[in-house]
Amino acid sequence: MLIPVDDAADPRLADYVRLRDVDLRRSMEGERGLFVAEGEKVIRRAVGAGYPVRSVLTTPKWLDHLADVIADVTVYVVTDEVMEGITGFRVHRGALASMERLRPPSVAGLLAGAGSSAGPPRRILLLEDLVDHGNVGAVFRCAAALGVGAIVLSPRCADPLYRRSVKVSMGAVFAIPWARMDDWHGGLAEVRSAGFRLLALTPDQSAVPLDEAPLDGPVALMLGSEGDGLSSHWLKEADAPVCILMSPQAMDLGVDSLNVVAAAAIACHGLMRNG
Repeated sequence: MLIPVDDAADPRLADYVRLRDVDLRRSMEGERGLFVAEGEKVIRRAVGAGYPVRSVLTTPKWLDHLADVIADVTVYVVTDEVMEGITGFRVHRGALASMERLRPPSVAGLLAGAGSSAGPPRRILLLEDLVDHGNVGAVFRCAAALGVGAIVLSPRCADPLYRRSVKVSMGAVFAIPWARMDDWHGGLAEVRSAGFRLLALTPDQSAVPLDEAPLDGPVALMLGSEGDGLSSHWLKEADAPVCILMSPQAMDLGVDSLNVVAAAAIACHGLMRNG
């Protein structure tokens, strides 16, 4: 159904309004069980992953591009000016889609390979308290690109299905199975009981270099928050700390660590060498 809309305040567009307001957006998505996918490629990946489409918001020039996706969907068609008035920014990738969330698996189900044709994962990431949505999306993209099997989030991690996470990941949040822990304090024990060896990524250069760490059997690599890194509790719970070796020149320049996304990309590559 193609429905022309010429007013950004039209109540039928409630799923899309005030995207600039982070607190309202987070609250609305949680309450309604929805998320917003931006751009043709991301929308297609979400649909391919089985997420139901509630509606699509687009401009006339993108209707042909999305014809196969929107055949049985309510489509609100607006001008570029109305689109920008609704979202607060210029949508360069053609469309927004309001999608219904699917219930993620439990951590135990994820680690057992529930619903996965590939079976139980052998390489996973454990993310502790990454609160920046863009960083979470970027880590998912690194994991998808380099073959990591699954991601487990601590309770306070940012939402992978928040609009910015989805956008930055380029839809990788739909490709990598993920679950969220219920218990930060005891959650690592559940991962270990599933047979995973826990490696804590740290900037401490006295730790074992990741490219020298034994990676036989299932391995879970732990990544900490943007500012403080892994908590002392998670570091203590790990089976071993590992590091990415920094060059002597970097240390002389006072660069003793990488940001979490750069570290995740390098670490995922190293993690998969025997994956």
